[in-house]
Amino acid sequence: MLRVVVLISGGGSNLRALLEAAQHPEYPARVVAVGADRQADGLGHAEAFGIPSFVVPFTSFASREAWGDELLAQLREWEPDLVVLSGLMKLLPRQVVAEYGPAIINTHPAYLPEFPGAHGVRDALAAGATVTGASVIVVDDGIDTGPILAQRRVPIDPGDTESTLHDRIKPVERELLIETVRGIADGTIDLKDPA
Repeated sequence: MLRVVVLISGGGSNLRALLEAAQHPEYPARVVAVGADRQADGLGHAEAFGIPSFVVPFTSFASREAWGDELLAQLREWEPDLVVLSGLMKLLPRQVVAEYGPAIINTHPAYLPEFPGAHGVRDALAAGATVTGASVIVVDDGIDTGPILAQRRVPIDPGDTESTLHDRIKPVERELLIETVRGIADGTIDLKDPA
């Protein structure tokens, strides 16, 4: 059984979808802990499913490296086989990526390498794109630059706002995340050689 720790910053809708999937006996992964960089609403999902959680507030540390050291200490407590970033809005410090990579994955609301960064949905609209998507990638030291594990296109409708488009991308992100974690757990996705 694949041991997963999920890291969040916000509402945790992807986290909830993964927790629901992991309740099924045949799903080959279990979320063993949920961490956050602030008191995030998504921690309520962990509580509802009886999953332990921890908070390592970014603002409590003098540097990203110091924050990363404490985050690493918390992750080690749970011995994860996989770390899932689910809306974590901070770049992971190098020492975390060095210890757990390539077993760190992230979802992104765009069809990478198109529209990387924190505002993928807004950027797609601003560019006048007619199609965008959702991606699941391996986390490296860059910003949304790691190997792509899964992605799917999502059309942009006339009149779409950032909110309406994001609402249509989110279910696709959730499906891709659940499928990708399953693939990693059952060996059909090799994180060391994702191509």
